Amino acid sequence: MASICINEKLTDDELRSILSKLENDKDKEIFGLVCKRWLGLQSNERKRLAARAGPHMLQKMAARFSRLIELDLSQSVSRSFYPGVTDSDLAVIADGFRCLKVLNLQNCKGISDKGMSSIGGGLSSLQSLNVSYCRKLTDKGLSAVAEGSQGLRSLHLDGCKFVTDEVLKALSKNCPNLEELGLQGCTSITDCGLADLVCGCRQIHFLDVNKCSNVGDSGVSTVSEACSSFLRTLKLMDCFRVGNKSILSLARFCKNLETLIIGGCRDISDDSIKSLATSCQGSLKNLRMDWCLNISNSSISFILTKCRNLEALDIGCCGEVTDAVFHGLGAMETEMRLKVLKISSCPKITVTGIGMLLDKCNSLEYLDVRSCPHMTKSGCDEVGLQFPDCCKVNFNGSLNEPDVLL
Repeated sequence: MASICINEKLTDDELRSILSKLENDKDKEIFGLVCKRWLGLQSNERKRLAARAGPHMLQKMAARFSRLIELDLSQSVSRSFYPGVTDSDLAVIADGFRCLKVLNLQNCKGISDKGMSSIGGGLSSLQSLNVSYCRKLTDKGLSAVAEGSQGLRSLHLDGCKFVTDEVLKALSKNCPNLEELGLQGCTSITDCGLADLVCGCRQIHFLDVNKCSNVGDSGVSTVSEACSSFLRTLKLMDCFRVGNKSILSLARFCKNLETLIIGGCRDISDDSIKSLATSCQGSLKNLRMDWCLNISNSSISFILTKCRNLEALDIGCCGEVTDAVFHGLGAMETEMRLKVLKISSCPKITVTGIGMLLDKCNSLEYLDVRSCPHMTKSGCDEVGLQFPDCCKVNFNGSLNEPDVLL
């Protein structure tokens, strides 16, 4: 009987169907080693790629991976090299990867506005761009991206200190479907810029303006009203101009808010936090308010008892908080869902209070009690405090912190 060649029997579509059933990337790579035909099919079907390459290699990659959707050229902070990715590389990417939807260039310190202009001119299908800590970038290059990639849904500009309100105007004008915007440390962003942004971008569900010192109540209130149906995550750490007006606006309009970061916003007080807890009692999952020095037992107790889906809470350095915040937990009919609790530098909380918490919370995974003089390992052992098996207790700073509240 004559031998049968699989390549003569199977069509390209049938081979693609086989390839699509391979879930492991390594198996897909092995598929491509069979022969040139299979390699070509595997290359054309590849959607994601992480690489570190110059213009010549990028051209070869573009020819091979013609349908690539996601390209990651980001560098780590600890192992970044200069210049790394350059404007010449971006020109090749813009010309060769026309189907690209996701591009990660985080920490690529060698790129400038010239490269961004290439991206804007060539990648009209781009939906997600991360250029965080690409410190040369200015309004000119990023506005070109907004004008050329009008389907943009996610943009991260953390640490781009030359960015101003002009970029927000360009996004508002050109990118109506923007959902996620990271502006951490962009200190030239103001309330006026946020107002311009939400005139055209009203579907934002994630906004990070941590350490944007010129953002205050006016900007936050405008965003909360304009994006009320969509906003899920808002980060305002160290925005010292943010106060009770912002929190009351969020309570009024954003009843589906899930994550709120207000650490270092020292003018926020109990009444506004209680209003927020009442409005978002079914949605709020993550709340960070360390260094909110006007916060006391009443609002934190209110949060713990009202917000039934709360998973992470940071009240570090709220020095007036005591064991009384846990007194109301005994009356709760259901178990708490809290996974992360950070109470570092809360000297008035003791093992008694944590014992009350543990009676109602078997889901705790991380507890930060650094600089709490009444919460030592020996003290916990002495009173027989029983933590859940999966719980890590940070007594002295030796454990890595979860990033859920960053």
